[in-house]
Amino acid sequence: MRLILLGPPGAGKGTQAQRLVAKHDIIQLSTGDMLRAAVAAGTPVGMQAKEIMASGSLVPDEIVIGIISDRLDQPDMKNGFILDGFPRTVPQAEALDELLKKKHIKLDAVVELRVNESALLQRVESRVAEMRARGEEVRIDDTPEVLTKRLAQYRSMTEPLIHYYSERRKLLTVDGMLTIEQVTREINRILAAIDAADARAAAKKAQAKRARVAKAVKKPAKAAKKASKGAKKAATKVAKPAKGKVARRPVKAAKKVTKKRAKR
Repeated sequence: MRLILLGPPGAGKGTQAQRLVAKHDIIQLSTGDMLRAAVAAGTPVGMQAKEIMASGSLVPDEIVIGIISDRLDQPDMKNGFILDGFPRTVPQAEALDELLKKKHIKLDAVVELRVNESALLQRVESRVAEMRARGEEVRIDDTPEVLTKRLAQYRSMTEPLIHYYSERRKLLTVDGMLTIEQVTREINRILAAIDAADARAAAKKAQAKRARVAKAVKKPAKAAKKASKGAKKAATKVAKPAKGKVARRPVKAAKKVTKKRAKR
């Protein structure tokens, strides 16, 4: 199973990704984790990323794609993967499509967790208020103000991917406002339907292949049978004496000789 999870911050992508990893025995690919692993491993792409990250600049898309490419070649990827947080833009999606095409990897689905932004903000506000009431420290990146900025960024940069994957018939939308369990069940239902459709398509393809093979085997046999029939017919024609004038010619010739001798 090869998936991409889409959705704004707070939609629950991380939770659902973990459940999908456990259910399908696939690898969750985080570009941040992959970048750090590539840098630690000292791969050529990782060394390029290290220099850029050290300067405080954003790692270019082509380097991120290179790191994903290296990761997809690892043995543990045989069961599939789930991408969470990548692609974030249409150009990244186009680059990813090109990479998967080169590697002959099929992307099964893009699951969008659609949520109500106002409801998300209310959730964060309530959580922050409860944490403060208990005297707990609130993370600076877990406030309504930060979420508002991240949602705006998502709308401008990432939301166009919904149209991009919808055009390619890869997009599957799930109501992210349901409970965690309900969202999980809905995602599993959709993926089960995809598996069933793929199984039917594979069976149909196999059946068509068997039919072509049977036809290919039957054709030479038919030709051989026809050739054998033709040879038998030719042999019969040679063996049988010809009827008509040709058959009576030797008899006539013999009668003429006898008649001439009688006259003498």
